[in-house]
Parts: sequence; C-alpha cells; structure tokens
Amino acid sequence: MRLGVLDVGSQSAHLCIADLAPGCPPEPVTSFKRPVRLAEATNRHGVVEPEAIKRVVAAVTEAVAVAEAHGIDAMVPFATSAIRDAANRPAVLAEVEDATGVRLTFMTGEEEARLTYLAARGWYGWSAGEMLLLDIGGGSMEIACGSRAEPAVALSVPLGAGRLTRHHLPDTTPVRKRDVKALRQFVRTVISETVEELRDRPEPLTRVGTSRTFAQLARLTGAPKAKAGPYAERFLDRERLRAWVPRLAARSDAERARLRGISAARAHQALAGAVVAETAMEVLGIERLRVCPWALREGVLLDRLRALEADLAPGRVDRRDRGGAERGGADPGVTTASANVSASATVGAPGGASAGAAANASASASVRALPAGRGRHGPGRLHTVPWTS
Repeated sequence: MRLGVLDVGSQSAHLCIADLAPGCPPEPVTSFKRPVRLAEATNRHGVVEPEAIKRVVAAVTEAVAVAEAHGIDAMVPFATSAIRDAANRPAVLAEVEDATGVRLTFMTGEEEARLTYLAARGWYGWSAGEMLLLDIGGGSMEIACGSRAEPAVALSVPLGAGRLTRHHLPDTTPVRKRDVKALRQFVRTVISETVEELRDRPEPLTRVGTSRTFAQLARLTGAPKAKAGPYAERFLDRERLRAWVPRLAARSDAERARLRGISAARAHQALAGAVVAETAMEVLGIERLRVCPWALREGVLLDRLRALEADLAPGRVDRRDRGGAERGGADPGVTTASANVSASATVGAPGGASAGAAANASASASVRALPAGRGRHGPGRLHTVPWTS
C-alpha cells in the first residue's frame, strides 16, 4: 500500500509518501514541504489571517498533485494545533475543502502524543526500555512515556513555541530578563501541574525529543548537521541549552537566523522553544535527551502499517471489537485519548457500508479517495481506515 500523510502544522505543510508492507518498515518514496507560517499569522485572539489561509490552500493543492503523481492509494490529511485551536477553525477548514476537495481532519493532542511515541518506539525499538518522550510544536507540547508498544501515559499541554511567543513574549528584541523569567515560571507551573501521572512510572531508560524544535536546538548546541543523515546520533544537553537562552534573548530574529540550526522561518519563536525545552527538561529531571528523526508523520505511517498487518493476519479479530485491548502490548489503564477526527465520505467501502456507518465513525481518519484506477498499488477506490481505541 502506498500511503500519503499530509501534516499541516504551524510553520509548514509537509507531505510524506511511503510504501507500507507487512513485516517491513515504512519505505520512503518522496516528501514535499511548503511554508504556511500559521504561527506568525495568528493574532492574540487565535484568528488565522486570510493570507495564511491562502498559503494553506496553495500548499494542499500542490501536495495533492504530488500525491497523485506518485500513485498513492490513500492520503491521510490532518492539521495540528495551529488550526485545531484556531478561533476561526471552521472557516479555515471550509475554505481549504472548498478550494481543494481535501477535508483536513484534526486529532487530539493526546493522540498526537500517542502517535509520536509510536514513532520513537519504532525507531529505537525494545532496547529503549521505559521511554519518556517530549515533542514541542508550534501550538502545543506533547509528553508520553511507557515501556510497551503503546504509551502508558500520553499528554498534551498548550506550550508550543509559537503560542508562547505570541502570548508571553514582546514583539521587539532584545527580550528583557524579566520576560524570560516570567515565561520560564509559566512553563514550569503548567508542566508541574500536568505531569502528576508520570510520578508513578519507573525511571526512564531512554529520554527522547522529537520534531523540529528539538532538532534545531540540538544543532544550535553542537549536534551534527542534517546532512550527516538520520543515523547520526544527536543529543540535547540541558546545561548547554540553558547557556543559549540569554544569547537568543539578546538577538533579533535576523541575528538568530544566522545561528547554526535555526531557520529564518523559526527564528522568531526560537527563544520560546529554547525556554520550554530547557524548563521541561529541568522539571522532568532530564540532563540530556536523544533527538529522534521520526515523529508524528512516521507515527501515522506505523499506525496504518499495524492496522494493515492486523487485517492480513489469519483469524484476526476486528480491532473495533476488542475494546481497550485492541492494540497488543498496551499498558493496562492507558490514559491516551482516541483521535478526535471526523471521517470523510467512505468510498467503495467493503460490504456496502452505509453512509450512516461512515458518519458514526467519529474516530476515523480522513482518507482521500483518488479517481478509479489512479492508485499504483491498489484498486484506486478507497475507504476510511479508523483509528479506534
């Protein structure tokens, strides 16, 4: 199966296409990325500006063309917190769908944490043991931990680098020490109040950071360049990061963009990203963490791959009929939330599934149907593949 995963985030729309086959890791085919810059185009009231919506429409349009050119069988298009938490979210989603035919779905922050944990577990394997994961996006930070295939705890807090920049830092630079101190205290309070569920977990053997914020901060503090490849080990040291916070506060966006690892698009929120990363590491007792090259998109691919393997397994039990135990290896009492996504129309559903059944699949990911015969590796008529818990 050739699957496309389209992730519309706070900075960019990123399409990953991979081939999925039972017993094999996702095999990358191609990727496509376009800037949308939603973080900088969202005002303090949470309204996404019209120009940013146009950028999203253009990016999704291009992504669909790339996906169809590569003969995908299905596409999972979703938006993260930049759109999920927008005050004008319905208008944004409607404009994108009217212009492109793609219904962007969104998942809960807890589901993002779960899927990102799947990615890190897939990358590091069972040898990682008890694993603690942090992921800082534009609008939220996800935290997950566990020792099995599924996380025992999956949390999301509104501590994204873009959100904190917008609401807690001045627009001008240099940023004063008292503003940095106030932001650090706010982050410390939110995390301390949120992570009580982690107190009863064993000491983590592996501590992991994922996504662009951690990658750029690791590079800033001396980690290998991106061109060294995904297998080059990258770490983020808390003390080194802490030393960089006042340096970032003293610099303008243009000056930050000249630092190693920091792109011009993310320079404005680099300080907030550094503060939340360093403070989270302090509160959680992390001196150094590994930076994982896989994150949310790869987690979606792995989740689909697991569903594909389950569908092909002899004598399988439908995952939707197995309650909380449908994900083998899950910790009992898992605290993750299921995906808060709405299903798009079911096309060519097996067994003549009714429109009513599709409407009731409120936990289904939106899978975009291609015209008949367009899928290179499948029949070309698709149906939704649910995320169920």
